[in-house]
Amino acid sequence: MAETPSKFPEVQGGGSLIIAWQVKGKKILVVGGGEVAAGRILHCLNADADVTVVSPAARLNPEVAYRVAQQQVSHVDRNFDPSDLDGADMVLVAVDDPEASTTIWKLCKERRIPANIADVPPECDFYFGSVHRDGPLQIMVSTNGKGPRLASMIRKSIAKHLPSDAGRAIETIGQLRVKLRQIAPRPEEGPKRMAWMTKVSDAYPWDEMCGLSEEDMGNLLRFYPSGKVPSLDELKAMRANPAPGKNGFDGSFGFSVGA
Repeated sequence: MAETPSKFPEVQGGGSLIIAWQVKGKKILVVGGGEVAAGRILHCLNADADVTVVSPAARLNPEVAYRVAQQQVSHVDRNFDPSDLDGADMVLVAVDDPEASTTIWKLCKERRIPANIADVPPECDFYFGSVHRDGPLQIMVSTNGKGPRLASMIRKSIAKHLPSDAGRAIETIGQLRVKLRQIAPRPEEGPKRMAWMTKVSDAYPWDEMCGLSEEDMGNLLRFYPSGKVPSLDELKAMRANPAPGKNGFDGSFGFSVGA
């Protein structure tokens, strides 16, 4: 029997597939050295990419010139040549020459290299959005190339409503996940690990999450075998009385790892 259509989300065409593209160690070619190129370069460096900039030195803006001087990027001091595409994993074009931009885009299509041509949405395999960054936290707002300025305004509005310590709290959760995998590494424990981490994330306020110490994480992990999560007061009590059996802790959550 067919399901009632109203139970499922309606398809909204015309959007983009928003993904976090892992470019660490990938070779990204940036053609151009102006203000737009500077923004693209920073995004790529923040993602640990291997960036090469092709542009005459005289056309580099101060920020791009600084990246070159600090050897944060490689620099080819001339105009674009098709050979620059050799070995590139991604191409970003930011030059004030529509004809040259289109030529580069066509070359990228022939070689199946994903490319972004600044300010020319039809010649883009992907778009850059307006990004809020706080440590590991990244939030991108995209208008699918139709309103970059509006995307920036929306991003700033969202950022105002986020906890100021959101990034640090996420770092703490990340550390706890690593420690949990160390004590419960088996693949079959995956669903239990995920369920327990969800409980932990929901149990404590952002600011308290930031304040968890190595000792607190160790004490918290003692509860994992039972699937329980202690209250914040219980966790604080364990700081002063870490030995099992005191202040209501009878040792039933303890476990050992090793032979």
